[in-house]
Amino acid sequence: MYFAPQPQHAAPRSPIRGPALPIGLAVTAVGILLSIAGAPIANSAAEEAEMPQPLVVQEVPAVEVGATTAADPCSEPTVLEAISVADDAAIIAGFGGAESFRAAVIAGNAPCVALDDPAHVWVVVNKARPLAPVAFAPSSLADIPLQMTTASGQARADVASAVGEMAAAAAAEGAGRIGANNGYRSYDLQVATHASHVRDSGQAGADASSARAGHSEHQTGLAIDLVACDSRCGAIEAFGATAQGEWIAANAWEYGFIVRYEQVGSGVTGYKPEPWHLRYLGRDLAAAYHHGGYHTLEEFFGLPAAPDYTH
Repeated sequence: MYFAPQPQHAAPRSPIRGPALPIGLAVTAVGILLSIAGAPIANSAAEEAEMPQPLVVQEVPAVEVGATTAADPCSEPTVLEAISVADDAAIIAGFGGAESFRAAVIAGNAPCVALDDPAHVWVVVNKARPLAPVAFAPSSLADIPLQMTTASGQARADVASAVGEMAAAAAAEGAGRIGANNGYRSYDLQVATHASHVRDSGQAGADASSARAGHSEHQTGLAIDLVACDSRCGAIEAFGATAQGEWIAANAWEYGFIVRYEQVGSGVTGYKPEPWHLRYLGRDLAAAYHHGGYHTLEEFFGLPAAPDYTH
């Protein structure tokens, strides 16, 4: 007897065996997640306990740039009035004194003060700073009240008065009698004076001991060359070693003068030392110069050295 083959079917999946793998994976995943979740919670709590508490940050006030403008002493009524009458001492006083005046000039906060103006006691003339105009002459001159050894016996009136007072004080204190060799020299006379030095010493030698015309302090009327006069007046070159020269070196500032060309300043001025060459600054500036320990006007006013001519 022939029986037709019956269709073959896969054995039915066991209800227990089929889902076994997914359940195992799920149990493992749950365990991992629980371990991961537990670790950060513990660490986070510990870190939170250790972390410093944040400080309270205060607001920083805004910075106002340029809120305050530097005062201009030249706009002060007392200074303006002093300028109108060309009173140098009053101008300096209006700045608050000589040191304040000097500081304002150096800082560029004194537009009414020109260091190249030969009409004022603060003018600085040297090998790099010629007079303007080059043939400048003082508006008024007076006779120097001392025994003279040349015909150049005048200076500005305030300078002539101050040197007379100073010489009288030196004599009264037993330092001896003081005379003068040179005061004001005009542009033309300075041309001749410098030329004579060139003939005697050559150009370099002349430039180390005599100013070219237009670069001379004598042309301003503010400079005087002194001599010692005992039985007779000596040469200017001998002045520094005399009792008069020593007294002047120590006391000239009290009368408004400085020794313009000292040995220590030769590298700045370009001149050999001249203990006889006095330059008038007025009492206020001369006192500030002395007490500040300065040795050149260039240093005093913050100007560059000028040991050589620029042309």
